[in-house]
Amino acid sequence: MASVNATDLKAGAAFLYEGKPFKVKKYTLIKMGRGGATVRVACINLENGANVEHAFSSNLSFEQVDLNKRQLQYLYKDNQNAFFMDPQNYEQIEVPLSILGDDHHYLKEGENAVVMFWNLPAQAGSRPMSVELPPKIVLEVVECDPGIKGNTVSNLYKSAKLSNGIETKVPLFIKQGEKVIIDTRTGDYVERFK
Repeated sequence: MASVNATDLKAGAAFLYEGKPFKVKKYTLIKMGRGGATVRVACINLENGANVEHAFSSNLSFEQVDLNKRQLQYLYKDNQNAFFMDPQNYEQIEVPLSILGDDHHYLKEGENAVVMFWNLPAQAGSRPMSVELPPKIVLEVVECDPGIKGNTVSNLYKSAKLSNGIETKVPLFIKQGEKVIIDTRTGDYVERFK
């Protein structure tokens, strides 16, 4: 497998550290006068989605992780896995819910999602690492208190249950049955869907 030097761990690079795959979000090189340089990287653990920071000596090298993305269609989920299908060859792929975390609430049956795979060496095949969600999705408000005439102030919020089962805060003027745009990274209301 190819190796990558610590000074080449720029944003987007994927590498193995202590047997775990990481993807770099932010890279900083710190030079120390006569001494060696230090590389600081903010990265994501691709196995559990945790954000971590590492500092490495600039002369270290790491095994490079071979990642690829595939556009798959989301089918359904059970108690342990989410099931996707490759529209090219109709292959069905299982992604453990532990990898998805709370993101599985934002997947809609029949819609496409980008799944990132770690290509393992030789005969081992590939392993799903994460699912990329669109930053915003449209959901229907299925339950909320009714809006009262005159409630047009936009900084007052009420609880609402969405079609995916998640509860969030929406402005007072939003009614049951309306569609709203939700930020998938935070679960927060963005705006009314037009």
